[in-house]
Amino acid sequence: MRRRVVVTGMGTITSLGHDVESLWQAVLRGESGAGPITYFDASNYATQIAAEVKGFDPTRYVDRKEARRMDPFVQFAVAAALTALRDAGLEITDANRTRVGVCVGSGIGGVETWDQEHRILQEKGPHRVSPFFVPMLIGNMAAGHIAILTGAQGPNKALVTACATGAHAIGDALRLIQYGEAEVMIAGGTESAIRPLPIAGFCSMKALSRRNEAPQRASRPFDRDRDGFLMAEGSGILILEELNHARRRDARIYAEIIGYGTSGDAYHMAEPLPCGTGAVLSMQAALRDAGLAPEEVCYINAHAPSTSKGDLSETIAIKRVFGDHARKLMVSSTKSMTGHLLGAAGGVETILSVLTVQRGVAPPTINYETPDPECDLDYVPNEAREADLPVALSNSFGFGGQNASLIVRRFTG
Repeated sequence: MRRRVVVTGMGTITSLGHDVESLWQAVLRGESGAGPITYFDASNYATQIAAEVKGFDPTRYVDRKEARRMDPFVQFAVAAALTALRDAGLEITDANRTRVGVCVGSGIGGVETWDQEHRILQEKGPHRVSPFFVPMLIGNMAAGHIAILTGAQGPNKALVTACATGAHAIGDALRLIQYGEAEVMIAGGTESAIRPLPIAGFCSMKALSRRNEAPQRASRPFDRDRDGFLMAEGSGILILEELNHARRRDARIYAEIIGYGTSGDAYHMAEPLPCGTGAVLSMQAALRDAGLAPEEVCYINAHAPSTSKGDLSETIAIKRVFGDHARKLMVSSTKSMTGHLLGAAGGVETILSVLTVQRGVAPPTINYETPDPECDLDYVPNEAREADLPVALSNSFGFGGQNASLIVRRFTG
């Protein structure tokens, strides 16, 4: 029999704050984390705005020497993971360390490290490249450093599925607990890619919003005038725990994760299937895994990055999966406020879904001003809404057509 898995701790680093409660309150107020790019001179770029993490000091979490050996994507993950462990009240000891694992991924990895060391190579030669270049760059180092710092010796893995990374990491961690490979998993995603080359690449694809004069209005999922996503950075990490393990230590339980579904579009490098079939398969798989009828889902935290094709494809998919019930669902995109955290999006959005079912409030989709006649569901426009929402589904879809859906349920004992 599959074991039940609950969420007992959460940690976030985002443009809206460095902890879960700051993020949640900002989301309920409908605040945007967007602003002009400050990390480099973006004046020659078509897009000059992003949702940067502000005022982050990694030495609040690790010593200065250790922090210098981490790319920012690792620093964010470590900060969120240590915060989540404290939130869970979980101590990793010699007695339990082999049953505590880590599953944390990044869609892009150590971009800043690559940029800095490539500049050193060009200007000073190969002998001046740091011996820490490779360990700082590679995408599995977030999971690696979390284990090193906490002593977690259980399953340790990192995933790379573009914008679905965080959700896939949580889902795979769920499976490891359900089938007895671990009692606790530290799971989620992290990203720090607001750097010259990634921004230039996304600009060339015409994937980013160009509302440079109004950054806080740039991310507008489902709105008729959406013109691309807003790049963001940060991390979202959850502590997943086997239910009886959590009960034995009298842990606070936020919610239960009851469904996980994945699929592949098998269609295009960067565009979703227009008919939404990939998203349909992912959501249907999550419903089967949870043993739920579509009518039991109350809220969807949509992937909806504020792109013309992505938002429409997901809307079509929701209608196909939920039928008449789609009109009764609340569907919102919190990317309208956080921006798109790429590989970290699934982690942050799962946390927001957990809080939605726990606290009975649906986050808004801000900047929803001009309805798109083809996107015609209840997107909780511009203001949060209190309601009884015991079951939520969170979608994450990545370049390459890699899809993940997670279902969380309010925990009632």
